[in-house]
Amino acid sequence: MSKRDAFGIGGETVRPGSRKTVDVPVSTLSDHTPVSLAVHVIHGRRPGPVLFVSAAIHGDEVIGVEIVRRLLRAAPLKGMAGTLLAVPIVNGFGFHNHSRYLPDRRDLNRCFPGGAEGSMASRLAHIFMEEVVRRADVGIDLHSAAIHRTNLPQIRLTPGNERLKSLGEAFGAPVMMASKLREGSLRLAAEDEGVDVLLYEGGEALRFDELAVRAGVSGCLRVMRRLGMIGAKGVPKRRSVPVVANTSHWYRAPVGGVFRGYKAIGDAVEPGTVLGAVSDPMGQTDREVICEEVGIVIGRSNMPAVYEGEALFHIAETPRAEHAAEGVAAHMEAAPLYDEDEII
Repeated sequence: MSKRDAFGIGGETVRPGSRKTVDVPVSTLSDHTPVSLAVHVIHGRRPGPVLFVSAAIHGDEVIGVEIVRRLLRAAPLKGMAGTLLAVPIVNGFGFHNHSRYLPDRRDLNRCFPGGAEGSMASRLAHIFMEEVVRRADVGIDLHSAAIHRTNLPQIRLTPGNERLKSLGEAFGAPVMMASKLREGSLRLAAEDEGVDVLLYEGGEALRFDELAVRAGVSGCLRVMRRLGMIGAKGVPKRRSVPVVANTSHWYRAPVGGVFRGYKAIGDAVEPGTVLGAVSDPMGQTDREVICEEVGIVIGRSNMPAVYEGEALFHIAETPRAEHAAEGVAAHMEAAPLYDEDEII
């Protein structure tokens, strides 16, 4: 389909140079309330790629919802080329229930590409693939850490995919990590259709995090710039070159007890760094969690009460840990994106 033609989705059309929110029917609740997939379409006058930006595939990962909201208000999108398909909430069932999962207890990101006759999760995955993914050339899927954990803003991409590596560098998160494709994931299903997808991680489930939001919005704009969809005006410059990490390691609680973390996300660490400690409630024992490699903290637990074996710190191994830490500081100093009066 020529990008100069009207863009068709969900039985509706969006004219060149216009934008529209299209509600794609998904299901009906038990009380007969209709459920839909809201897709905001910005269809440029000029031809260009079709980019989808999705969030809340896990319903409790609300960081991406705010990133999409700010992205859609960003001034650089005025007069853009190509087409943007923005889906702030893919898993509406989980979003309303403050849950990662769907009501059938399935993880939507393990159900792609789905099927029209399958489970609730399978049907939603199928609709998202049909109406959004297969219409796109490339995608950005926005995530956060699970509940009670937080992630440093980071990009995860398919090993050996040079196009994604280039887009990840343009995104400009402090860290880029190679991440294998998982069976049933959106990334695997999309790449099987020839649609490359960047996976963004940042912040914590059910919480907003300004660093993660700023990094996400500016990263999406820089990817759109790299794709030729928008001009350079108003697009934040990349603060630092992302540090590439090919391996990472979780440090776990050596015993159950009360956890005290000494390092925050973005901190550089080295062999011998004391990451934290776990004590019994009476204070009679104290077990330290000690780092064994050079790297940067890209994820950590926020829960003080832990069981033995519980994941506490996620360390990305890289000899450029101090450089990555500087990139985190640069994101913290950036101006908010975008002011409320910057509406296109």
